[in-house]
Amino acid sequence: MNKLVPLLFISLLMSACATHKSPTGRSQMLLFDKNKMSQMGEQSFVAMKKSEKISQDKQKTAYVNCVANRITAVLPDQTQQWEVVLFDSKQVNAFALPGGYIGVYTGLLEVAADQDQLATVVGHEVAHVLARHGNEQVSRSQMTNTGIQLADVALGAGGVANKDLYMAGLGLGAQVGILLPFGRDQESEADELGLELMAKAGFNPAMSVTLWQNMAKAGGEQGPELFSTHPSHSTRIADLQALQDKVSPLYLAAKKQSLPQCK
Repeated sequence: MNKLVPLLFISLLMSACATHKSPTGRSQMLLFDKNKMSQMGEQSFVAMKKSEKISQDKQKTAYVNCVANRITAVLPDQTQQWEVVLFDSKQVNAFALPGGYIGVYTGLLEVAADQDQLATVVGHEVAHVLARHGNEQVSRSQMTNTGIQLADVALGAGGVANKDLYMAGLGLGAQVGILLPFGRDQESEADELGLELMAKAGFNPAMSVTLWQNMAKAGGEQGPELFSTHPSHSTRIADLQALQDKVSPLYLAAKKQSLPQCK
């Protein structure tokens, strides 16, 4: 088993590399540069446009673009061009990808009843990109796979009995102890940053609570929060309510500007 020590040391050393701070001050491990992440985002978006049906409803498309454009207009980097696509699907969902890509599904428009509620979701998804969560996710996944591979080699070299059982336990521990809680941290951070974005863009942040109440009604029963990458609806709503005092001044300041209404 003495061979296990240097391998674990190498794994720990690798995990200490490329450490950054997120916009809220949380430590992040980022192994990929911006250009690589933009390339991944572009490839994914091109593939989705080929596989998913794009909506031909000009009014709904213009509406979604209006909301998305107001959100991206308040981002720190104004050199980034954003492409927005409305997909014709009953999915109640949206996403944003590194490189400047936003996708919204028509099913979301049935739950997000107005521009403020839609801005809650778009702001949240764009916040994932702003906080480099995609980079963080693929970096953590790569490091987890590397660690498991190193442990597999070490256990085999040490002649450990029931190695498969140990490896199964290690994989489960990595999933529950690292990846899933990490995902919830990202979701909560995106909620906070997204709320700030929508407020700066002149959308009413108080409607974020209404949006997630609608989501709770549409989503039905959820599994235990421990095994979910998203906070429970009740946790998310409580957190958003607690942030209202922080973002209200941003909204009031934005309301003084002449902003287009999205309908």
